[in-house]
Amino acid sequence: MADAFSPPAPSPTASEDVADARLAPFPLSPWPAPGRGYGGGRASPLFTILPVSALAIALVLLVAVAVILVVTRRARPREADAGGSCSGDGKPGAPASSCGSHNTRSFAGTGCIYAGRLVGFAAQQPRIRRGAQVFTYRELERATDGFSECNVVGRGAYGAVFRGRLADGTTAAIKRLRLDQRRQGEREFRIEVDLLSRLDSPYLVGLLGYCADQSHRLLVFEFMPNGSLKSHLHPAPGGAGAGAGGPGGGLGHHHQPPLDWQTRLGIALDCARALEFLHEHSSPAVIHRDFKCSNILLDHNYRARVADLGTAKLGSNKADGQVVTRVLGTTGYLAPEYASTGKLTTKSDVYSYGVVLLELLTGRVPVDTQRPPGQHVLVSWVSTRPFHGSRIGRSSCRWWTLP
Repeated sequence: MADAFSPPAPSPTASEDVADARLAPFPLSPWPAPGRGYGGGRASPLFTILPVSALAIALVLLVAVAVILVVTRRARPREADAGGSCSGDGKPGAPASSCGSHNTRSFAGTGCIYAGRLVGFAAQQPRIRRGAQVFTYRELERATDGFSECNVVGRGAYGAVFRGRLADGTTAAIKRLRLDQRRQGEREFRIEVDLLSRLDSPYLVGLLGYCADQSHRLLVFEFMPNGSLKSHLHPAPGGAGAGAGGPGGGLGHHHQPPLDWQTRLGIALDCARALEFLHEHSSPAVIHRDFKCSNILLDHNYRARVADLGTAKLGSNKADGQVVTRVLGTTGYLAPEYASTGKLTTKSDVYSYGVVLLELLTGRVPVDTQRPPGQHVLVSWVSTRPFHGSRIGRSSCRWWTLP
């Protein structure tokens, strides 16, 4: 009877469930307990998939950030050429200038200047100077009376130079470049703006500004009132200095007196200082590559300044300093080793400087086919002719008025 009133004993299955519930460490956790339920004591795949997924997402984000940085840095020079150059892409039909008039000044590396294209170039002793101004084509057209032929002061291989008066009354030499199919004029324009926006020397013709409206490319330089050295040593028979390529060169003064020895010596020293600045005080060195008397301009005191850096080339920092490039220059001024091999160094400019010195001493042009055989090339003729100091300025040139 006692057995009939005793409570029923719990089933074995219920006791085991209660024990399992007490032993479970995370009764309400959605994650399965480690080492259980997957046979053989293996860990849950979620503990492997989640870290790998997080790492993959982090890598994707890093790659995306890197791509954005690279694209942004590459886009900056293009903006300097497109919007900053006031010319779109530099092709006909590009949008008009939006950089404003020349009253808004922009310094090197900012605004509309073509700065930042010469990687690794810097002047060792920079001087503070005002920035190159940005002109519109209409402004320069008004300054030169519609680019009248009466204002032409020189002509070069890639365009003509006009005398103009800017809106603020400044007299300037305005060089209008002619763009050919090879875009050589565009290349000269960019190089000259890039270099002169960094280089500032009293022995170089200063750049006042430039214009890059649509397909127009113009450079505005300081005006040199006494023209080029060529207009004094070899005046044109009947004109206004045709062939003078530098800004402000070839004014065609009539009946101008010959340069005295003191002036000639000063011109030679100024040219030497200009080349020293380009070769020694710039890193890397700047090789002019077309140094000649038509690119040497004279101010009101007959002090010389070197112009026309459109064909300049940056030198090499290697021991020999050689740069292999295509041969550019003027016949009679080219160094023989550069003309034959295309290897350009600063010594090529030194050779051209020597030819200019011979022009100052003899009054002859570098190449004159009208002279007797053996005297066509000035350097060859001088190297085979004995030096007589008493003859200099008497029989071999027109300097009989010198003291």
